[in-house]
Amino acid sequence: MREDILLGGPVAFLSEELGFLPSERLLAYQAWWETEGFPISLAIDRLGTPHLKQFSAAGERIDEIGYPPSYTYLLNAGYSAGIIAEVAQRHDLRLSYLLGFITAYYDPGLYCPYTVTLSTWVPLYKYFQGQRREEFLGLLERTEPPFGQGATWMTEIGGGSDLGTHVQTVAYRGEGELWFLEGDKYFASNVGAEVAVVAARPEGAPPGLKGVALFVVPRERLLSPGRNYYIRRLKDKIGTRSVPTGEVELRHSEAYLVGEAHQGIYYIMEVLNFSRVANAIGVVAHGLHALAQAYKFAQQRRLFGRFLAEQPLFRHELSRQYERLRWAGALAWLTEQWLETVWLERPPYSERYALFRLLSHLAKFWTAKVALDAAHWGIEIWGGLGILAEFPAERFLRELLITDIWEGTRHRHLLDGWEVLKRFHLHATLPTLWDLSAVDPSLLPDIENTLALPEEEALPQIEGLMTRLAQTIGQLTATQRTYTVSA
Repeated sequence: MREDILLGGPVAFLSEELGFLPSERLLAYQAWWETEGFPISLAIDRLGTPHLKQFSAAGERIDEIGYPPSYTYLLNAGYSAGIIAEVAQRHDLRLSYLLGFITAYYDPGLYCPYTVTLSTWVPLYKYFQGQRREEFLGLLERTEPPFGQGATWMTEIGGGSDLGTHVQTVAYRGEGELWFLEGDKYFASNVGAEVAVVAARPEGAPPGLKGVALFVVPRERLLSPGRNYYIRRLKDKIGTRSVPTGEVELRHSEAYLVGEAHQGIYYIMEVLNFSRVANAIGVVAHGLHALAQAYKFAQQRRLFGRFLAEQPLFRHELSRQYERLRWAGALAWLTEQWLETVWLERPPYSERYALFRLLSHLAKFWTAKVALDAAHWGIEIWGGLGILAEFPAERFLRELLITDIWEGTRHRHLLDGWEVLKRFHLHATLPTLWDLSAVDPSLLPDIENTLALPEEEALPQIEGLMTRLAQTIGQLTATQRTYTVSA
């Protein structure tokens, strides 16, 4: 294990693992986080979380989010660095995710606004052709403050894993291209955003996923002055406190249909794909930070006559955790590279897109597990100090507990990944891309045997198989460096 890389911060890890010389932009962004951003982030997490002001002094409903004075300064740093603008101007997804890795190393909650803003921009850019297209895109593509932000609101009280059942928000047709939405979103991240893409069911649409469409909802009304959606309350979360998450009330809210209504579920899945890749990259970064802080603490903690960092069992476990993060990072960046090649596709998608979908499911659930394990081990290294809010170890665990279920729980990704593997017969394609047998000789035979079983017998086995598949692809990629990344 390269201890200098572990202690060198996110750019050192990226440079070593992905094999590029870091740009001045990345180095400057990390330096800003070290000197200014991270102290602000710590203060916001402890003392300065957002709050909701629902009424003006005149009793008018205003639903404004109040932020700590330094929050906007913190948020603007990523937008100013080009985390969204470079995608809009040059389709540079890679730079956006590299900047996201650095952001999430210090604060995965702050990476959420950037992620959902990008995930809002993508369907508007690809599919929205309404009269306000340039206005909405221009808002999100700003290169100087004030920056416009996006949000992606799908989840309702029943949960987000079964959108076909639980999307109850109804869309009613208005005049021209205008629609009106009625419903409630229960987990709305980056609440208060200037524009959001929202899942809703057009009146008279069929039940299930085929009846779900995607709409764009602006913050302000056009037909009459005032807010276009209302914020019932903000969530009191254990972590990711630097992004306001709330409950949104859509009450005759003005909206515009994105693309074709009957293809809405495809657009929604594309939105989620961008967020899942970001989640995979972000959790690896934050897990790496948890590991680095544990190692720094072990260097000064003296036990039984010598420093903990010098003791064999500690060094063995540190190397094991670091190696697993390397493999997880390799899987995350491999998935990002595949996203770069397919993100402009439209349905019906290619087989390559199906392979990307499989990678995205593997990367989302497995990277989150590996990073959470690293943070949990970090608590053990800190001992009793690890559970005290005045030290950083407990925050790493809190943040990664949330990112473990963001953008889909483990079982959702296991089921979806297995479904795409089976439907497109990807087990036959995988050996042409990766020599899986070099790491796990029985993996492909075990997958093929399980695919042949009845569903009630196969499904209890898929977690073990998909975990092995994720780790094997990550390990091979980390060893062979079978991706190319530049910055």
